[in-house]
Amino acid sequence: MKKLHLISNAHLDPVWQWEWEEGAAAAVSTFRAAASFCREYDGYVFNHNEALLYKWIEEYEPSLFAEIQSLVRLGKWHIMGGWYLQPDCNMPSGESLVRQILLGRQYFKEKFGQAPTTSINFDSFGHSRGLVQIMRKSGFDSYLFMRPEQKTAGPADDFIWVGFDGSEVHAHQIADGYNTLIGQAHKKIGKWLEKYADDGEDRPRLLLWGVGNHGGGPSRLDLDRIGEMMASSPVEIVHSTPEAYFAELREATDLPRHADDLNPRFVGCYTSMIRIKQKHRQLESQLFMTEKMLAAAAIQGLLAYPARELGEAFHDLMVAEFHDILPGSSIQPAEEASLRLMDHGLEIASRLRARAFFALAAGQPQAATGEYPILVYNPHPHPVRGIFACEFMLEDQNWTEEFSMPLVYRDGAQVPSQPEKEQSALNLDWRKRVVFEAELAPSSMNRFDCRIVKLPQKPKAYLAERDGAIRFESPSLQIEINTRTGLIDSYVAEGESYLRPGAFLPVVVADNEDPWRMDTDRFEPVVGQFELMSPARSTAFSGVKDEVLPAVRVIEDGDVRTVVEALLAYGDSAAVLTYLLPKQGTEIEVQVRLYWQEKDKLLKLSIPTALGDDHEYLGQTAYGVQRLPQNGDEAVAQKWTAIAEPAADGRAVTLINDGVYGSDGAGGTLRPTLLRGAAYCAHPIGERPILPQDRFLPRIDQGERTYTFWLNAGKRESRLAAIEREALVLHERPYALSFFPSGAGELPSPGVALEGDRAVLTAFKQAEDGDGYIVRLFEPTGAPGSVLVRIPSLGIAERVELGAFEIKTFRTDAAGSVLRACTLMEKD
Repeated sequence: MKKLHLISNAHLDPVWQWEWEEGAAAAVSTFRAAASFCREYDGYVFNHNEALLYKWIEEYEPSLFAEIQSLVRLGKWHIMGGWYLQPDCNMPSGESLVRQILLGRQYFKEKFGQAPTTSINFDSFGHSRGLVQIMRKSGFDSYLFMRPEQKTAGPADDFIWVGFDGSEVHAHQIADGYNTLIGQAHKKIGKWLEKYADDGEDRPRLLLWGVGNHGGGPSRLDLDRIGEMMASSPVEIVHSTPEAYFAELREATDLPRHADDLNPRFVGCYTSMIRIKQKHRQLESQLFMTEKMLAAAAIQGLLAYPARELGEAFHDLMVAEFHDILPGSSIQPAEEASLRLMDHGLEIASRLRARAFFALAAGQPQAATGEYPILVYNPHPHPVRGIFACEFMLEDQNWTEEFSMPLVYRDGAQVPSQPEKEQSALNLDWRKRVVFEAELAPSSMNRFDCRIVKLPQKPKAYLAERDGAIRFESPSLQIEINTRTGLIDSYVAEGESYLRPGAFLPVVVADNEDPWRMDTDRFEPVVGQFELMSPARSTAFSGVKDEVLPAVRVIEDGDVRTVVEALLAYGDSAAVLTYLLPKQGTEIEVQVRLYWQEKDKLLKLSIPTALGDDHEYLGQTAYGVQRLPQNGDEAVAQKWTAIAEPAADGRAVTLINDGVYGSDGAGGTLRPTLLRGAAYCAHPIGERPILPQDRFLPRIDQGERTYTFWLNAGKRESRLAAIEREALVLHERPYALSFFPSGAGELPSPGVALEGDRAVLTAFKQAEDGDGYIVRLFEPTGAPGSVLVRIPSLGIAERVELGAFEIKTFRTDAAGSVLRACTLMEKD
């Protein structure tokens, strides 16, 4: 070893066993002490990252902030990492991770003139391979991480990490932790020297020290003892920075390469606090969709782009992705505060989305007499075919026994539609919910009109149970639901069977109190399963008094879809499975409403496929597709997972979710993990009980939770080519509203349109500096290709080549007619 680089830091979780106010207080005291030591000790350098903490210092102790700015200019305080904070690095979307870096870099450049080149995520619980391309295209050449700390995650501590697109960064996995106890740093250094001083390798080594987790950083005792070691050690020991270490490491030419993710670690965190995860997914989707709508309106002068308001909502998203918030490893008050934080962001997004919607409704003609207009904005740059729903009020209450039947028209032609139960429970023919099937034009407002026809009574469902099953048939799809179990026994798409009997069975698996599950990489054994309720329990659970209801029943049926409801129970817990079966296409929607009362158990949804033994388990990750373990280990993925036969002409079953991240895929069975019954912020410590045994303590995720899944099947190539767009559309859903336009104004042009069937538009927004607009594209299938990008209002039509899994970012301005390639940081 030729040199030992000491990285003095003070890992500080803004939230964990404490709430954010205590985190802010710890940041102020930690930074104040570190600044004092920077002034006092020659050669000493303090390293710290996370823009959020610096923003707290700037707001709560401005004089200290000014001092830190001075120390940075003197080279005695190093801005490390440069991200907004240390997020979870598996569950945020690729675009969210781009914003973590973009907003962090923007802050540090503005306030300190600094742009670090080493990314830092010491404490995040594993790392998506998609990070590599994101980091490289954001100006980073290296990555410093620790977890999964119980093993060497790559081929060695130092290695070249290779991304999905072939991008590369140097990476180092921290050994022996990122912190030290007060006065104990010299002991850690001593052990390190014993291990590596005579290793015979002509390369640098790295060691992190400083009191951490709740801040702390350096102490006078540590600095004095380290100074003595520096003076006497035969090895050169220096106070250093991550960039200095990697600059020397790059001289090594024999580093191994790693083309995979850095997982797993703490597999319980893929599911703990499911409300946090689902609301995070909702906030991500709503913000990115709202940006697209606002950009489409602003670029045509229909409104002023609300950058400040959007920035406030993105702050909420960034903080919610912190690695002890999104993984569900914090205390209960932090959970409640985080839900409140995301609700704040969602409210901002809701208001801005409405602002954009009404601006984009310009030029829509007035409604004809007796018609109820339905406007649907498609934020996506390609046509979207699907089932859409909208509610509206009749012009007057209907107190007769007749039923007001809504029929949907487009350009005077009727489209398939049906009435369904509205959100209101008012038993009066007044509020209407209409569901219709249509194809929406890209990045445009789509106009439909609803007309009312009076019928003697509401149409009744004509699909009924026969011989112990409800059998649904359409030109493309045959479904059989077993009325003795409430489960799907057969799913046949385009004449081919894809599921084994008993699909969508909720299975109960043994678990413990630890929200991290530090002791395992898998959940086993199965200890029970939900079973169909008796008619009596089904009736009582449904709150029905006048008749006995079967536990499996058709509740909606029409020209668009059939909806079947099944009620199941396990102990004191209950589940409502709702199957939405389309009359066109092969994608089925399954809603799960769960009432969970179990402790030390988790719940999975078992969907056994009929695919052969030779298959792959795949899942979406940040700007990539990850091969997931097939041995029963718990995996982490984002909006979708799939079981696929490896041959190009093989079959595939895909499953989109609305905020579930943990799953396993052993034996050809899709098993998303719905929730757990763990405790708050508790994990094993030696032989002690995980929880104190002298009182009641609340558990995570007790009570009512809801989920939505979309299952589809077909040939591997076409299924996997379509799934990314399908998942994006189901999350950034076209926005429907019944609105009577004035007829004033002119119809806007489409915002952005793509001609090509694979590339996705992941961002369309105003540039952070306010000069022009950003268009970000991603190739999600691993097959290079091209796409024609059109921005009609600017006269832009440009063909873009995309490599396998490549992210490409472009910039334009309101006066320009050319897309200029730029970095993820929006620089030419």
